Amino acid sequence: MAATVHEHGRESTRHWQGRTHPAYANMVGPFGGVTAAQALQSVMQHPERLGEPISFTVNFAAALSDGEFRVETRPVRTNRSTQHWVVSLSQTDPAGVESVVLTATAVTAARRTTWSAADAVMPAVPAPGSIAGSSRPARVAWFQRYDMRPCSGDFPADWNGAEADSVTRLWMRDDPPRPLDFCSLTALADVFFPRVWRRRALMTPVGTVSMTVYFHAGAAELAATGEGYLLGQARAQSFFNGFFDQSAELWNEAGDLLATTHQIVYFKE
Repeated sequence: MAATVHEHGRESTRHWQGRTHPAYANMVGPFGGVTAAQALQSVMQHPERLGEPISFTVNFAAALSDGEFRVETRPVRTNRSTQHWVVSLSQTDPAGVESVVLTATAVTAARRTTWSAADAVMPAVPAPGSIAGSSRPARVAWFQRYDMRPCSGDFPADWNGAEADSVTRLWMRDDPPRPLDFCSLTALADVFFPRVWRRRALMTPVGTVSMTVYFHAGAAELAATGEGYLLGQARAQSFFNGFFDQSAELWNEAGDLLATTHQIVYFKE
């Protein structure tokens, strides 16, 4: 991405130019996970960044259109070990009107080596090599960019309205494989199909409103994961009056918890 700089006191704003890619097309606009990853990349490339991401929240204000967009990235507060960021992504419509379609906040931090432990236990599932890849509709291009191997809770076999639990477990990685980094991990946190489809087996229109990713590993741990699979486990807690939530955990094959995520999703009745 190309960037321009505008000074705001001691902090500087970067304006980045980008565009959507047809390989990540969704039913409407691009896959939200890759758009979130592009927004995070604007923080990762900022020369004033302190440390590594520990939290990233993205709010999808409107559907992105295919084509060019602009990202504005600004560090709004830098402390001794943490840094706070504001990000916005905007597009210009055919009438020449520019509007914000995504906002985000990020926290980066300079981590120190301390006592560490993970209470979330990785589920016991078959190895990814023993599970066939999931069948995905060819009309949705972004599905082809990920190797997804469901252990349980795949797409409903019949869209008949039958109710089930909302839990899905699957192995996942980029296709073609690529070394894991914070941006690809952000996108992978959003690959789960909507929980309402699993819970009630109805093809209901949906759209993520807000998603947060918490990072529990640093760049060294992600580099050690390399091109390996991640195990993702997703579930919902509540479906209420047009919105539901979705939480998920992502582990690498060594059993290290790399990230947790939570999102709120709109569904239409």
